[in-house]
This record gives sequence, C-alpha cells and structure tokens, in this order.
Amino acid sequence: MQAGTCRSPAPGPSRTCDPPRLPAMTEAVLLDLLHGCCSDCPGLSWSFSDSHVFVLCGSRGGSGPADSVLGSCRSVQVLDSGSIAERLYLLKRTVDELDLSSVRVLTSARGLERLRPYQERLFTAAYIFTYQLRTEDTCPSCTGPAHPRSPGPPTHEEEVSRLVQQLPGLREPIRLLKSTLIPDCFGHGFSTRTGGVSYISTLSSLNLFSSSRRRDPGAVVMENRRRLALHAGFYPLPLQLVKVNHASDVWVLGKPEPQSYDAMVTDQPGVVLAAPGADCMPILFADPVSKVIAAAHAGWKGTLMGVAMATVEAMVTEFGCRVSDIVVAVGPSVGACCFTLERKQALDFLCIHPDCVPDPDSARPHVNIRLANRVLLQRGGVPLENIHDDSVLERPPVTPCTSCHPEAFFSHVRDGLNFGTQVGFLWIKEGGQAR
Repeated sequence: MQAGTCRSPAPGPSRTCDPPRLPAMTEAVLLDLLHGCCSDCPGLSWSFSDSHVFVLCGSRGGSGPADSVLGSCRSVQVLDSGSIAERLYLLKRTVDELDLSSVRVLTSARGLERLRPYQERLFTAAYIFTYQLRTEDTCPSCTGPAHPRSPGPPTHEEEVSRLVQQLPGLREPIRLLKSTLIPDCFGHGFSTRTGGVSYISTLSSLNLFSSSRRRDPGAVVMENRRRLALHAGFYPLPLQLVKVNHASDVWVLGKPEPQSYDAMVTDQPGVVLAAPGADCMPILFADPVSKVIAAAHAGWKGTLMGVAMATVEAMVTEFGCRVSDIVVAVGPSVGACCFTLERKQALDFLCIHPDCVPDPDSARPHVNIRLANRVLLQRGGVPLENIHDDSVLERPPVTPCTSCHPEAFFSHVRDGLNFGTQVGFLWIKEGGQAR
C-alpha cells in the first residue's frame, strides 16, 4: 500500500505529504469505508489502540470494519446512518466532548474530494485535519462494485443547511432587548445568547460570529443568524456586520468598503447594520428626521479613539443629520464592576472624566467605558435625553453587564478566548413612519 499524509489546518487546494505515522492519544481517526477504504486494506494493519476511532461506512453488509483491526481500540464509534452531514456533525460533537482538535482521516483521493466540503462547512481552522490517502489501485476490494461513485455533484451545502435547520434551539427561545428610545420607523434589537443551535458551552447558543480560532463553524453561525432574522422580522435580509478594527474608522455604505472598520452609516432602507459585542459595546444610532442609521462597535480602544462621535460626525457630514436629532442606544456590555485594565491604559480614561476610573490607585483599576462614551457623545452635542444606556432608569434596560449575567450574555472577560458573540442590529423599515 502506498499512502501519503495530507495535512489541512485550513481548507485549501494544496497539501504536503509525509510518511504514515501512528496516532497519538490526543487524536481522533476517521476511517472512511464509505468512499475510500475497506476492512481488507493493508493500511488497517497500523495500530489504532491509542486513538478515538470513528468509522464512516454504509448500511450494506461487507463494508463494516474488521474486528481484528479495531477490536483493540479504546474507543470506536460507527457512523452508518443519516446523511454524511449528520454523521460528520456527530463526529464533531464527540470530538468536542473529548476536547480534541486533531482529526486524521484515512480515505482515498475520491473520499478527500467528497469529505473536504463538509469539513469546510462543519469545522473551523481550530481543528487540524490530516488526510491520509491510499492509491486507487492498491486494494482490489476498494475498487470493486462495493464502492460505486455517487452520481451527480456533491450536495453538501443542501445537506448541511437541512441538518442545521432541524437542530433544536437551546437555552430557551430567542430573546431580544429593545430600546424605547428608537422609534418604530426602524427595526432594531440587541440579541442575547438564547435560542440558537451552538452547543459548546461558552458559545451556546445564539453565537452570531464565526472565527477560525473558535469551534463554532460557519454553517451553525449562519443558522443562528437566520433564526435571529426570522424572530426579529428582517428575514431574508442578511446582517451587515462591522469588520472590527478596534479603532474609529467609519464606513459609509455606497462607498468602497474598507478592509476593516468599527462603524457603518447608511440611509438605505432594508439594509440591516449590525455591531458585535461580547463585553465591547454595540451602539445603535438613529435619526428619525433624516431616516439615517448607524451601528458601531466600541471597545476600550475604540472609545479612547472616539468611535462614537466619529459615527455621529459621519451621519452629519454625509447625510446632513442634525446632532440634536440623533438618538443613541448602548447595548449589553461589560460594566465597571467587571472590567479592569493595566494601570497605564486605565489612567487614559481620566482625561475623559475622573469617574471613568473609580479606583485609579489600584494596580489594575476598574474602567467605566460606558460612562466614557456617554461623556464623549454629550461633549459632541448629543442631548443627554437622546442617550439610552445604564444611566437611564425610566426606560427598560438595554445595557446590562455581560460578564455578570452568564445565563443571558456572552463575555470575553468571563469566558476566555472561546467566547460567543451577540450583536446590536438596526434597519430602516420600508415606508415606515415614526409614531
């Protein structure tokens, strides 16, 4: 048998080949009997005793794994029912439960071609896939009629979409926070973490952002966004999410899109602007007179750089808004109760207002980034009564502390690097009128 190892830290067309190696205990092995191998393949003589083995096979007799090969494995799970998407999703869930990141796939070139698209949809670059291929002419059993080629193009996108749409919502139904300061000619909301299909604890359940460093794949996040859109009333419009740069750059829709920015402004009805947050502030801006909206992401760096007023200034400069007409809603974010910075960084906020740093003599002072943004907006001319944040007690709250409420919100401060993301979103309704 001639074989090579094809390492795939991120899906792509190129691969490098190394000699076969024994799996480590921190590795999962997917034995593809459906597309590339059979129980008689010489390659199965390699030891699987220290691996978690998953067997991808059909329901017909003769395609199952050989007991002599896999009998000594400490863990064997047969994936032989449902669509390929369902089987690989079960593989992913088990790999996540075992806290593994490395998956070695024993298959053929045809199997690689068929399985790779599912990997792209159901996994992220946080997983390292290694494809170990056999040549098509090595094992006569593998090239016989027991392994026919499936007719037609792969249907992985349809399979994956059907799979995630059938998943149950977790952590109760979707729940949104809404500001009574934003008039009804706009649709808007701040998402919470309930009602989505993400199952990993720190991402569960309505995670709305997929990252190569996290374990929530694009297909799951897109399903969460679809469910949010249906609940909020903007389906099938997609979320236009800011490309966070932790600065103060503002993109005016209709102009060339920058590579990164922390705020967006538009007067186009039916475009759903969204700003992410997981301690950082999603801030929504609306001018009911000029019918202009904006969304901004304000972390501590963006706050110091003035992203909130940069957004207001873009509304004024590009669309003729008056500052006094603009209303601002600050979404769920980390409070001064839970947010600290290195002393040198924290003391920069004293230049905005002394109350932004309640304990300036501490080695790691607490910082009130919400207050800092409110002060900067007021200095820029936004009336205090036009700002809805945690200082407003006469309206239903929209700015709870994300770190203090694990049942309702994601938090980087609380959950570490594998954190989920909620969003603030806003759009101009077609033909809508303010009450």
